[in-house]
Amino acid sequence: MSPVARRSMATREAWLSWLLLLALACLAPRAFATQRALLVGVSELVNQPQSLWLQAPRNDVALMRDALLRQGFGAGDITTLADGVSGAALPESQAIHDALSRLLAQSRSGDFVLLYFSGHGTRWRDATKRYQEPDGLAENFLARDVRGAVGVDSALAGGVRDVDFDAWVQAFLARGVFVWSVFDTCAATSMTRNAGAAVPAVAEGPADDEVRWRGLRAGQLRAAPAAVPPAAPAAPPVAERVARARYVAFFASESHQITPELRLPRQGRNARPQGLLTWAVAGALERRPATWRELFDGVLALYPPVIDELAQRFPTRELPSPVAEGNLDAPLFANSAGAVSTLPAWRAQRSGDSLVLQAGLVDGLQPQQELRINATLEDGTVRSAPARVPQVDSDGARLPVPAALRELSGGALWSASPLAAPAAFALRVRGNERGLPQRLSLDYPASVLALGAGDTAAADVRWTDLGAAGQRIEVLSGALGAGTQLLADVAAARRRIETLARLKWWNQLLAMSQASASPIEGFEAVFEVWRGDRLLRSEPAQRAAAGQLLPLREGERAALQVRNASGASVDMVVVGIDGQGGLRPVYPDDPGETNRFERGTREAPAAKRFELPWLEAPGGRLLVLATAASPYTTPRLFGAAPLEAALPEVRVRGQLAPDKARQTYAAMVRWTGEGPSAR
Repeated sequence: MSPVARRSMATREAWLSWLLLLALACLAPRAFATQRALLVGVSELVNQPQSLWLQAPRNDVALMRDALLRQGFGAGDITTLADGVSGAALPESQAIHDALSRLLAQSRSGDFVLLYFSGHGTRWRDATKRYQEPDGLAENFLARDVRGAVGVDSALAGGVRDVDFDAWVQAFLARGVFVWSVFDTCAATSMTRNAGAAVPAVAEGPADDEVRWRGLRAGQLRAAPAAVPPAAPAAPPVAERVARARYVAFFASESHQITPELRLPRQGRNARPQGLLTWAVAGALERRPATWRELFDGVLALYPPVIDELAQRFPTRELPSPVAEGNLDAPLFANSAGAVSTLPAWRAQRSGDSLVLQAGLVDGLQPQQELRINATLEDGTVRSAPARVPQVDSDGARLPVPAALRELSGGALWSASPLAAPAAFALRVRGNERGLPQRLSLDYPASVLALGAGDTAAADVRWTDLGAAGQRIEVLSGALGAGTQLLADVAAARRRIETLARLKWWNQLLAMSQASASPIEGFEAVFEVWRGDRLLRSEPAQRAAAGQLLPLREGERAALQVRNASGASVDMVVVGIDGQGGLRPVYPDDPGETNRFERGTREAPAAKRFELPWLEAPGGRLLVLATAASPYTTPRLFGAAPLEAALPEVRVRGQLAPDKARQTYAAMVRWTGEGPSAR
């Protein structure tokens, strides 16, 4: 071979080696990303009477471990803390914190972590918390060594506080780790808040089919002897708070409920005590779900037969409804903030040749809208067919099962997704020949429709690109606050158009809610004006009269007081627009947090005040929407939550249904001219 040929070959080999190294470098984050899990199961409370012990947590961690191994987790990447499990460390308080610390030290950006806890929970008043719950109570997970003594920091010795869990989750998120948390534990038997009330039994039923209830009062726990002072809880790391784009959590019940453990599967030959949520999660994973939403839908589908049986056996108990929060549309077991689909997926139930959708007008579903119906079979196979929904009610709809899917078995899980946002709610924008700004980001059902030169439809907005002089947005619709605004660049124009598109949907939603829904008895939202610690004036948000509360004077500030004494949880969104047209989330204020507002009663209402420092100039608006919660369904965000542009719509589900028709509260406080008005 000639020297020239050898040099040519060497050059090609060098290029190939360089390309190979480049490819490996590009693949490295995915190739070396790891899936890890911490499984904690506490059956025995060694410092407490055995009557308070549980049976299933040791079985729960074994079931979850097997399920994770089938999902591709490495055996060496699963840490187990549980009593009664061979090779596992004991689940004591310090051991739990140490395991979390080691797991955090191992984790790198791109990793996935499951934090799983099975056992008892309890609640009590903790005045040291930065964020006070609406019902005033704090949640705690009980470790094996728990003692019934509240320390100087209001921390239960041997308990792991909710604020500590939150700090650990934040620490993982700050490192770019995707976190899935599962809590197969209830908060407490706090349905009755009177300390003198009778304490329900932990175990009920015959020995061969006993049901145990997870959740204790702090007063049931035996304190440590005086000579044994409670150990100070380990402090979790302090980390920068980041948006919860890489976060999902499943909870076995709402904060005021208890959850059962019993022999599962029912009537199964190999049935053994299991936590209901854990058993349902493991079963739902067998259907090979693609997203967290699909996984949770599978969990919810397994609950009704067990709940129906428990309701017959224990008719006076309030039974649990699971809750989920976070980025439910992200792909399962992946470190991704992106959604598999940004269109909603509504659960459906089959009844003969009909499908009943758990979505209606307030969700943006319209009569004759085109849908895609999906049926997931027991083996994970998905069958789909197009359909139209003939009639839609305020919060539900019914349509025929598509002919192509009618032969499917009763074990299929059904859902429906719209093929596009409804045009009736679209913000009509007349622009120039360049069309609309690129990369508009909107959550269903808000959307934008560009009007062409020959389109005679009335425009809501006119957008003009002035080049170096900026961007002009002319709002032509009085309902959207007619006026002209000059913006610096296309990005600012895009954000303004997105806000106006949401506002158009909010106005439609407000009108529909007020026309079709009955009020939530015992729920109220009050708009307030304060000076320092003194309340100057207030008015129910639905009746806030023009000129009486706004404009604010020097030294005054606005706030919203929400009070729930309805006896049920509500799904609530509070969101605003400031005087500059920017979106202002109020509740929830983080897209990864649940929009559930806690249950309260007339004797012990759940209440919270939200400060509104941005509501101080003409053009500002405040929207309050709430609906009585419904069990085993998706609690509604109404398409009203102002999520980050980079995030998909986040939905939460799993509340209790009232015994009557759906109730809704809707109000919008807004500035018009020199003063505000309310609708």
